[in-house]
Amino acid sequence: MTPGNCLFDMTVISGSPEETIAAGERLGESLKPGSVVALRGKLGAGKTCFTKGIARFLGIEEEVTSPTYTIVSEYSGKIPLYHIDAYRLKGDDDFAALGGEEIIGGGGVSVIEWSERIPESIPPGAVIVELEILPGGGRKISIRAPENHEYSCY
Repeated sequence: MTPGNCLFDMTVISGSPEETIAAGERLGESLKPGSVVALRGKLGAGKTCFTKGIARFLGIEEEVTSPTYTIVSEYSGKIPLYHIDAYRLKGDDDFAALGGEEIIGGGGVSVIEWSERIPESIPPGAVIVELEILPGGGRKISIRAPENHEYSCY
């Protein structure tokens, strides 16, 4: 598992919430201040569960919950985590009105659930994570990182 600069495209099959958390934790190892993770997937696909793994790697001890009603939750860790839920937003203008550009341009890691609702606000260097519910209840987690994103390939 050596870090490298490469276009990273990987799929993980998760059989449990703990495996989904572990996949998020593994991605967390490669994130740094200013990183943006754009999560996509249907309701119940595991977006918040995956975010819990990122938070775990960042040393966040507080319980991470879905920010559906608060829209943005901030957690303190080795690096601040901004957990954003765009589900209730009507688009990029709503996100901008909330100060979204300042949040994702700041010194923390931004994880955005329902990122497909604010496509113009997602920076080109974002890591894209798609979560899909499989028959039988497992999850397919597809992670695509840009060419300049350091990631330990395994």
